[in-house]
Order: sequence, then C-alpha cells, then structure tokens
Amino acid sequence: MDPRRRQEARSVTVPELFGDPDQWPDDDLIAITGALSPHLVLAALHEGVFPMPITDEEVPPEFQGATAWWSPMYRGVLIPGHLKVARSLRKTTKHQTTTVDRAFGDVITRCADPDRPYAWIDDRVIEAYGYLHERGWAHSVETWDDKGRLVGGLYGVSVGGLFSGESMFHDPRHGRDASKTALLRLVCELGSRLLDVQWSTPHLASLGVTEVDRAEYLDLLDDALDRPAPQWTSPDDPAWNGVQLLDRLREMPA
Repeated sequence: MDPRRRQEARSVTVPELFGDPDQWPDDDLIAITGALSPHLVLAALHEGVFPMPITDEEVPPEFQGATAWWSPMYRGVLIPGHLKVARSLRKTTKHQTTTVDRAFGDVITRCADPDRPYAWIDDRVIEAYGYLHERGWAHSVETWDDKGRLVGGLYGVSVGGLFSGESMFHDPRHGRDASKTALLRLVCELGSRLLDVQWSTPHLASLGVTEVDRAEYLDLLDDALDRPAPQWTSPDDPAWNGVQLLDRLREMPA
C-alpha cells in the first residue's frame, strides 16, 4: 500500500471512539454515533469496524438516523483459495459479462433500493462511499446480461490487502447468480487478498465464505493491511465475458 495513502487513512483514526478491542462488548454492535464521514469509514476499517445507519423503526426515536458501528463476533470472510464455484453458476456466468468501476453510482443506488429487505443504505452512505470511490478507495463490480443491462453488482472499500464488501444486489429476474458472478470477478481482481463480507449468509457460504471469531479476524486484518492493494482493472478496459472470467479463475493458485 502506498505509504501516503496509508497515512491518509490512519491520520483520521480515532481509537478513543471504539477503545481497546479487548474491552469491546460481546456483541456485534460496539458503538453508536451521529457522525458518518468518508474519513471515519476508512479509520474504522483499520480497527475492524464498519458503519450502518440505524433505520429500524423499533429503536428509540433519539437513535433514529444515528450511525451504528459493528464488529461482528463472527465475521464472514473468504480466505484466498477457498472459493467454490458450482456447476450451475459456471453455466450462468458464461452468458454474462463483468466490469469494474464502470457504474459505481448505479450499483450503490440499486443496493440502496428501499424496497429491499433490511434496507440500510441512505443518502449519507451514498455520499460517503461516492467520495471514497472518487478518491480510489471504494470500488464496484458490475454484472451485465447479453443485452447490456445491469443485472447484478457489489461495492466495497479496498485498503491494502483487504477488501471490505459493503453490499451486493441482483435483478430478481436473473436470480442470485448475477451477484455471485460479480463476486467471482472481484476474487479475480483481489488475487490472494482477504475478502471481508461482514456477516456470512447461506448465499455467500455457497461460494466458500467461512466465519472466524473477532480475535482471528483482527489478526487477519493486521496481516492484510500490510499487503499492497490490488491493481484494479480500469473502467475503460473491455468487459470480461463469462468464458474469460472462468478461465481467469482456473488460472488462480489454489
């Protein structure tokens, strides 16, 4: 990682906000603040913490619109070499193309669809991560169908050898494989780097995501932050078709 970029991220670290990890509660939620800024997002990632605005109508009114900061007791991660690609996914992927950073705004907007279950992405999140994208920290991966329509994608933040996945979406007419295809392309971009998906789900577990406890995750994070960031594909580069993507995956070290 470029030392100047690391300094930019670490210079805004505020350890007093989260305290010593050994003193964190035995709970996924570790802090609530009113603030959400791009710099605070970067700082938090270095501490193993990520934000989600509180949108649950059941919480007290004074917390509505606040930012919750999370460090799950059991973190979902994809360890390099543990990717699983089902035969059915390979078949679907062959009919799709993928790009990187070509439609970041569209991807985060689709992820923010308020009609999605447990929707949490609000205008503050879109603004903060849009800023990080402009600065080269946040990236998106897009999946397109054979008619050139955006049918799946994901976005997250890249810091050193860590990619913190924030959200993903798929067009219901194309099923979850559209978002899985985007994740396959992300794995190609990351190479042997760590992919943090925050919480595991059956959908992600089918791709090889496993859970590690908080202490193990923080150890993995320390190692990842010492590694160089990937060389992200330019949005101006040609899209990869499904055959190219699967070929690249086969070429990756086991």
